[in-house]
Amino acid sequence: MQKYLFHILIIAFTLGVGLRTVFTLSWPEISLLLLVAGGLFVIWRRRSKTSSAPYLLATSLALCFFAVGLLRTDVVSHQFNVSPLESNVGEKIELTGIVVQEPEIREKATNLYVRVDKDLLLVSTNRYSTVTYGDEVTIKGTIERPESFTTDLGREFNYPGYLLARGVEYKMSFANVEVVSHGKANVFISFLLNQKHALMSGIENVLPEPQSGLGEGLLLGVKQALGEDLEQAFRTTGIVHIVVLSGYNIMLVVAFVMYLLSFVFSPKLRMIVGLTVVVCFALMVGLSATVVRASIMASLLLLSQVIGRRYDLLRALLLAGAVMIFINPYLLLYDIGFQLSFMATLGLILIAPLFEKILAEKSLHIVGKEYVVSTIATQIAVLPLLLYYMGQISIVAVIVNLLVLPMVPPAMLLTFISGVMAIFSNTLALPIAFLAHLSLSYILFIATWFAKLPFAAVSIPYFPLPFLFALYVLIGFGGWWLHKKSGVKNEFADWVIEVEEETKEKTSSCLSELPVKSETPIFFR
Repeated sequence: MQKYLFHILIIAFTLGVGLRTVFTLSWPEISLLLLVAGGLFVIWRRRSKTSSAPYLLATSLALCFFAVGLLRTDVVSHQFNVSPLESNVGEKIELTGIVVQEPEIREKATNLYVRVDKDLLLVSTNRYSTVTYGDEVTIKGTIERPESFTTDLGREFNYPGYLLARGVEYKMSFANVEVVSHGKANVFISFLLNQKHALMSGIENVLPEPQSGLGEGLLLGVKQALGEDLEQAFRTTGIVHIVVLSGYNIMLVVAFVMYLLSFVFSPKLRMIVGLTVVVCFALMVGLSATVVRASIMASLLLLSQVIGRRYDLLRALLLAGAVMIFINPYLLLYDIGFQLSFMATLGLILIAPLFEKILAEKSLHIVGKEYVVSTIATQIAVLPLLLYYMGQISIVAVIVNLLVLPMVPPAMLLTFISGVMAIFSNTLALPIAFLAHLSLSYILFIATWFAKLPFAAVSIPYFPLPFLFALYVLIGFGGWWLHKKSGVKNEFADWVIEVEEETKEKTSSCLSELPVKSETPIFFR
């Protein structure tokens, strides 16, 4: 029971958040739940020697964490539906606020997140607006409450929930925006964004479109630079994750930085500098759910390496998800990016090893096995979500990922180097930019060519919510069955290792110098 206690508590907390997001529970009901948890804890204290004690403790703590999830979501919900702007819905008004996030440039408009007193508004304005992060602006338009809408494939998109996950309760479309002053937001974030834009300018100076747009997407997650046609091609072929800064991109950045730091700093200094780089990079590219999840897991990895503890991927994923949900409970049900990112990573942790075991047991050797296994595992893990939200499945995703993913690291590195060099001299950057152009062109060619195939993707017109849960249950059962059937036997299970006395002394001496402490949290072991 103790082995799974961490998982049980995280799941209980998550269930509490999900239940309170959908239903309204009163404080007396939540207090009663805490009272029951306290009663079970008292019973456990009195029967701590019995065989049922671990189950009593687990139930008590699970109920407590479940109640915490309810309480946290209830507290966050109180910040909505209390705005003075509610009385102005449907009216054309003028407001003054500060742009608190980097503007999102779309195909036909620019979206601004404007803080007006305690409210955060989503304001859409001219596509070629020059408004930047930190500008104080005057906005004139009609205050509206966002409404759900139906997508091209017949899915109803919960737009109000999507915006609630971003702290937005009202929006203003086609607004007239005028800049009043500059530099009203965080100075450090402004500095990071300036460096980002300088790098983007350097990339655009030495690489043509659409290669520059793809390079910016790989490095900085600027997927709107691709344009709607190319973005759709990437979705059809199942590789859009490479331009929305998935965990794969974050991992490459962290690995590259840590490799460079290994030549200069000690492990502890590498951890400090590495954590700083992770935080700065996350702030620079925008704190999307995917970036935050990957950054937390990368930070835990760096920390575990320094304190000498085994890095447990599943515990790190669950902890990262729980922290994010605690900060913003609406991510759980309303942020599709969070759900897809979490499930894709869970697929890599739980499903990919099953296929690796099967291949090892059958002695099968596949070219690019890592890419094939990881792609199949993530596709299975996100399949129910894709069917429910998107209604489209890429048939060519495995082969396209196999062809594209090996080229992503060199493309990112060459694009970064050419962009940095172009800041100082376009001429010096051209040789590297030529190589970057070749790698990016290769990715574009593969994506567009496969996207044109008539069978590249299959559309599913209707997929109800109960089917989503049923499919995940089926996937879970199938994974359990494969795990039982394809377990690789340990050929050395009956062996006994005996250490000679001299070796024992050396081993004991070495182990005594390791920084291992029993009080270290179990999720770092």
